[in-house]
Amino acid sequence: MNYIFPPVQPASLAIHQSAQRFAVRRVYCVGRNYADHAREMGSDPTREPPFFFCKASDADSIITVPAGQVGQMPYPSQTQNLHFETELVVAIGQAGVNIRRDDAAAHIFGYAIGFDMTRRDLQNDMKQGGKPWEVSKAFDHAAPIGTLYPKTAVPDINNATITLDVNGELRQSGNVSQMIWQIDEVIANLSTYFTLQPGDLIFTGTPAGVGAVQVGDQLHAQIDGLGSLDVKIV
Repeated sequence: MNYIFPPVQPASLAIHQSAQRFAVRRVYCVGRNYADHAREMGSDPTREPPFFFCKASDADSIITVPAGQVGQMPYPSQTQNLHFETELVVAIGQAGVNIRRDDAAAHIFGYAIGFDMTRRDLQNDMKQGGKPWEVSKAFDHAAPIGTLYPKTAVPDINNATITLDVNGELRQSGNVSQMIWQIDEVIANLSTYFTLQPGDLIFTGTPAGVGAVQVGDQLHAQIDGLGSLDVKIV
């Protein structure tokens, strides 16, 4: 292939106890998938069907943080209100479209911890103007993600606890079972809009307790069975 410039290498995630890596294709996100978080953002969680948005999937946008290390996220431009959102990330390993809920698990490769970092002031401006969210969600370094664990290594993910400490202070605490739309429902619904492919990631929503961080803050997230994700804002 005769490109006018070399194509960008894809972002990739470390896989637990494997020398192979998971090449990222697309990054989808589910909005307001925990009732308490939906309420803290001013929405009624009992009346909304699932909705989706995307984050950038290139290596400039995804910060891959191996287990036991502390990743560094530069504080982004054009915001005074950078928020964390701790999320379970589902990695797709088998293609599918119009996937039945009962078949969704067969399309999952594994799981990881991720931060859906958000320029909240820009998001609020976009919401008020009825405009797209990309500037608030798809900026450089906006998606730190930890080590990817194959699904066979995490048999009880649907009851996993999610926590986040900022500088040692507990800020978020929830459980995957509290999702409004469970993992299989998310996959089934998303696949009616897009053909899912190996390499796709799905951020599945965040529990309540989101908030702002500043330069120097350190985030420490844990999800049962997935180790931890540690990121410092620089």
